Amino acid sequence: MSEVDAARSWRRFDRRRRIGRFVGVLAALSVFVASWRFLDTGITNVETVPREIRDLLTRMYPPDVAYAPEIVDPLVETLHIAALGTLGALVLAVPVALLAAENTTPNAVTYWLGKLVVTVSRSVNTIVWALIFVVVFGSGPLAGAVAIAFRSVGFLGKLLGEEIEEIDFGQVEAVRAAGASSTQVLLYGILPQVKPALVGLSVYRWDINVRDSTILGFVGAGGIGVQLFRAVNAFAWQSVSMILIVILGVVLASEGLSASARRMTR
Repeated sequence: MSEVDAARSWRRFDRRRRIGRFVGVLAALSVFVASWRFLDTGITNVETVPREIRDLLTRMYPPDVAYAPEIVDPLVETLHIAALGTLGALVLAVPVALLAAENTTPNAVTYWLGKLVVTVSRSVNTIVWALIFVVVFGSGPLAGAVAIAFRSVGFLGKLLGEEIEEIDFGQVEAVRAAGASSTQVLLYGILPQVKPALVGLSVYRWDINVRDSTILGFVGAGGIGVQLFRAVNAFAWQSVSMILIVILGVVLASEGLSASARRMTR
């Protein structure tokens, strides 16, 4: 082996990229330290944390099984909130996605209008939407369902719009050339190409909405969150434990259904 070959060594990245990665990591650490110092965050009495956790778990055990019948109706209400919110979002998301997709939007104004709706919906948390609609509609599941719908429009509209931009537009032109109306072009030229993605995204969003719906009761938007909020305020930790177990079961079941539905649409 020559001296030149011995001096060479394989590296995954060249010198410029290694320096760039080092600078990126250093910048991230600097932001973390700056944020920590700005918030004046400190962990005091670290030695008491295990004791407090053990005390809380002791209070929560055993779960109050006798409390379970009182959870059934709020749990069913939570599932209905998630289902209605997802369905409402799906109805609204299709036209928003058509506006936000470059190949189906009528003009630049409608394109940016679609992008604005997507951005506004996604930038506001579900709890904030729920607070707004509790003021509008009053406390109850209606406010929760509308909040879920408005939060989900941005998610579905963005991803569905991206799917529409990837379709074979030749099929759309062929349907249009056959004399189809705008509605027929949508039904027979666009939707068949994005239907698998539409079904998969809807099921995935429903799965997310089930989890979001469990906490909407904290702001008066109905569901099992109302029971959880009351139990926490009353320091009824065994009831809290029972509610958390039920929520965990529902979330796991929705995860399984979501995964199965997505596999069927592939």
